[in-house]
Amino acid sequence: MTDPAYDQPYLLINGERVSRDGREGLPVRNPSTGEVLGALPVATLSDLTRAIELASGAFRSWSQVPPLERGKVLKRAAELMRERIDSIAAAITLEQGKPLFEARWEVLWTADVVDWQAEEARRTYGRVLPVATKGRALVVKEPVGPVAAFTPWNLPAFLPARKIATALAAGCSCIIKPAEETPTGALKIAECFLDAGVPPGALSVVFGDPSMISTHLISSPAIRKVSFTGSTKVGTLLAELSVKHIKRMTMELGGHAPTVIFDDVDLDRVIAEAAAYKFMNAGQICIAPTRFYVHEAVHDKFVKNISEAARSLVVGDGMDPATQMGPLSNPRRMDAMERLISDATRQGADLIVGGSRTGNHGYFWQPTVLANVPETATIMNEEPFGPVVVTSSFRDEDDVIARSNRLGYGLAAFAFSGASDRANRLASSIEAGMVGVNTFAVTMPEAPFGGVKDSGYGLEGGTEGIEAYLTTKFVHQV
Repeated sequence: MTDPAYDQPYLLINGERVSRDGREGLPVRNPSTGEVLGALPVATLSDLTRAIELASGAFRSWSQVPPLERGKVLKRAAELMRERIDSIAAAITLEQGKPLFEARWEVLWTADVVDWQAEEARRTYGRVLPVATKGRALVVKEPVGPVAAFTPWNLPAFLPARKIATALAAGCSCIIKPAEETPTGALKIAECFLDAGVPPGALSVVFGDPSMISTHLISSPAIRKVSFTGSTKVGTLLAELSVKHIKRMTMELGGHAPTVIFDDVDLDRVIAEAAAYKFMNAGQICIAPTRFYVHEAVHDKFVKNISEAARSLVVGDGMDPATQMGPLSNPRRMDAMERLISDATRQGADLIVGGSRTGNHGYFWQPTVLANVPETATIMNEEPFGPVVVTSSFRDEDDVIARSNRLGYGLAAFAFSGASDRANRLASSIEAGMVGVNTFAVTMPEAPFGGVKDSGYGLEGGTEGIEAYLTTKFVHQV
């Protein structure tokens, strides 16, 4: 059964909507109800091979389009995203669950990032070197070639758009496999690019068996670059496959963001911001604050007040204007929440609020606060990716820095202190690709995004993001 009001998903190859037509289908569910919205076509090897051939051909022409003209196409794509915000946001909420106001914000953020990449197209500078003899010596930047990109389900418009826009701005073609749970938002975003003037073969969107798709795309000699956002476990597998075939990679992997809060801050402000960022998208954001290390002098007050904030949240269907937090996106996250919270309480953590499913349908989880969680608890070592605040108290600055850095993750981190010298030390000492000091805002179109250690390598966004899609060529002409 499918929902007749739902835009049925498809594959997008050569600018054409490819329906099931005898292909296998995967159910797409509404996480607020658990009901099937529609059936997603599964790409065949023939579909993938065709997408690769088209990407190769389109690369030769698109890479020759002047950067200024490529930028104009991307600018138009961003305009279309804003014009189509209602349709795109509704698709995101239906498939992913987040409240409609968050989905609309995601679309606007996505358009801003595409605008930035449109400008980056004209800033792929080279340089002229002085030579001791006759002739000229040039360093030039050229697009790397067709790109295979892979994105998860938590930001179903933004993450595909950032990879697509950067590839196209550089002059590359792109084949992208978004998450099968949330196909329609990505498809609507892709159609904005195509309707803006991107050649049909330069952008394909495929879904299906993740292992088969990644293996077929990455092993193709035509694919020159791989970009992945997702878990460290899957990223490791794709990195091994990419190394085997000598592919350039960008890997944005998991995180477990430490949040250090000293006793010299405006605690009410920090708590209000912490609740907003922690429970956004039901905690399903890779840079969400996760391990809250709170100074012992204010720890109990922090726990009390953020628990009150958690209790006050209205949890419900994302389409309901009253909803402040939607469901988890899939049953796997429900199982993970049960496992992690049960383990923490067995090890002595205090369950202050929440901690269980809510409602009799869909994938709803109560906003949860766990206090005094031991470092041995699994939730202190494994990314929870859900609406749970995890706290532990500290006394000593050096100790809390060591605890913040003890995991292999190093994506985002946050530190709050009213003392500027301490804030500077924390910013320098915490091992993460992005550090928010007295703020949880660590993303903007102009800034690089990426992690260190097990959180991956390579950057997206900022002036740095486009570099991974370019090769550097030296030309000495006499």
